[in-house]
Amino acid sequence: MSVTLKGMTWSHPRGYDPMVACARLWRERTGVEISWDKRSLQDFESFPVDELARAYDLIVIDHPHVGQVTAEGCLLPLDVPGREAERQALAEASVGPSYRSYDWQGRQWAFPIDAATQVQAWRPDLLPAAPTRLDEVMALARVGKVLIPLRAPHALMTFDTLAANLGSPCATEPGDLIDSAAGTEVYRLMQELAALVDPTCFTMDPIAASECMAEAGSPIACIPYTYGYVSYALDGFRPGRLAFADIPAAGTNGPVGGTLGGTGIAVSARTQHPEAAIDFAYWIASADIQRGPYAAAGGQPGHALAWEDPEVNRPVGNFYQNTRATLEASYLRPRHDGYMPFQAAASERLSQGLQQGEGADAVLADLNRLFRASFRAA
Repeated sequence: MSVTLKGMTWSHPRGYDPMVACARLWRERTGVEISWDKRSLQDFESFPVDELARAYDLIVIDHPHVGQVTAEGCLLPLDVPGREAERQALAEASVGPSYRSYDWQGRQWAFPIDAATQVQAWRPDLLPAAPTRLDEVMALARVGKVLIPLRAPHALMTFDTLAANLGSPCATEPGDLIDSAAGTEVYRLMQELAALVDPTCFTMDPIAASECMAEAGSPIACIPYTYGYVSYALDGFRPGRLAFADIPAAGTNGPVGGTLGGTGIAVSARTQHPEAAIDFAYWIASADIQRGPYAAAGGQPGHALAWEDPEVNRPVGNFYQNTRATLEASYLRPRHDGYMPFQAAASERLSQGLQQGEGADAVLADLNRLFRASFRAA
């Protein structure tokens, strides 16, 4: 009997094209057909996984959902008996905390197929080098050369990154999100930067900001904190080719604390073909596929051997080598059941405060209140 699976990923060439290409190879190899649908980045970051699990066998997910999806019982754990060696190999090949970001309550709920964190995007035709310090970015912002994505949830992602970079990472356990002194310094830096960039940044996610910077004749030379999109490093993908680098440091610790992103391949608990779906998850996350057909189709691999491969780096201006340090020192967000509503509400509150010129005290009080409540809701 032939097996047909349905998968859901996200609507960008980086998220969709490699899944289609790999599904084609999988069909040739196994006879299993996988059709892929796609959803917007905004939906990817916020749409309930439980609803997707009712309609799809395979789901590309974001790791902060794992507490929620575990509580809802909508995914199958991938740590099945007999495949321990394969899982160990994937864990050892994790780029930064990507692999363990899908580990929750002692089970593995997804495998990383796409590794990302907040990094820096810049235009090598407009700057001699990427800024390494936040004060250099501020100077560029004063002359209209900087954008930063501040649409929810990305305002909070930058808050998280700056806090971790300054040595005071936001909490991941019950309590306040951040103490007053550290939070005030982070908020002050965000206020300063937000006041210097175009207000349309509050409507931009990383894709929109990258598209703007990659336009022909764009004056934008730097996006200091944004999720890296390898597609924009390809020659000819857009009129202006982007380069990528480690984040500019706000503190004295170097390029540490970028807020981890990326995606993982997960299997619905409601699939009628669990073995076939799990087999595909192991296969697409493996080294040879990640550094071979997955990367060749425009994917941004989640496997360290792909990140280290000169042939994977060459067509994208050494994207992986040039951002690896930031990814290895990434900040891993909370993942408890209750975090996702907090992330949405906190980012909206932060953006509101920045746009309205509010002081730090009121905004931080609300962020801490929302964070504490996210655990009571769990």
